[in-house]
Amino acid sequence: MLMQVVGCSHHGATIALRERLAFSPSQQREALDQWRRVFPGIEAVLLSTCNRVELYAAADGEGEPSFEQIAGFLARFHNVEPAEVIEHLYRHTDEAAARHLFAVASSLDSMVLGEPQILAQVKEAYQTATDGETAGPLLHAAFQAALHAAHRVAGETAIHERRVSVPSVAVADFARQVFERFDDKRATVIGAGEMAEETLRYLQEEGVRQITVVNRHFERAQELAQCWRGRAVPWEELPQAMADADLVISATAAGEPIVTGERFAEVEALRFERPLLILDLAVPRDFEPSIGERPNVFLYSIDDL
Repeated sequence: MLMQVVGCSHHGATIALRERLAFSPSQQREALDQWRRVFPGIEAVLLSTCNRVELYAAADGEGEPSFEQIAGFLARFHNVEPAEVIEHLYRHTDEAAARHLFAVASSLDSMVLGEPQILAQVKEAYQTATDGETAGPLLHAAFQAALHAAHRVAGETAIHERRVSVPSVAVADFARQVFERFDDKRATVIGAGEMAEETLRYLQEEGVRQITVVNRHFERAQELAQCWRGRAVPWEELPQAMADADLVISATAAGEPIVTGERFAEVEALRFERPLLILDLAVPRDFEPSIGERPNVFLYSIDDL
């Protein structure tokens, strides 16, 4: 065996499982450092997105880790017992692993077919492994070929003719189930990364005129709000921003919920029972699931898409 991939995705693992195994950028670097110590000489790239967690491993010769060893590595990094997750993980080897990587990079395995974000995420995962010196000749060849194939798919097929993404489905399909029109609605976007920016694009396309951006780094919130004709407010004013909104879309990179049931009680007190639609596009989730049980609150996670 030259290459294998072990992981889980939206196809067979719930968001509750995926968020337990998700890696932040700093955790990816730490995990790859650990990998070099535990499996010296074995190449590795770790990909973690809202829809998947996958570890690509390669070795030219004997000594490659088993499925159980890789599953245990992913689980124990997060203090999870391997037995709790192993039945939800898949494994592809050699040609099947390469085909899977090509499909992932080309957005053929995405929750929303043709969404453009995954290519950048694959590039970033590959770059992190390159910087950490865990990608060697085999994974260099595999990932460079996969990225080349993804660019060909984008340029030579019609897959991106209609711009689609998770935010586009969330806004155009889910929000439209609740609101007949958007031009009189107030929206609050939490986060300032690529997913948040894509969300702002679709909010504007749907006619939303009153947009508030909230982010831990206020300068970034200001920059994004200015680009999309919205306003930025400091992180400390998040409860008021949610209280003023009809629609809240959250896509942060936080490792745990930023809005707990207790914190949401502050928001409820300011809303006077007005309906609120919350689209939580983050993994791990930004809102505790119990908030969806509150009166007049419609809470959807990325798996509801």
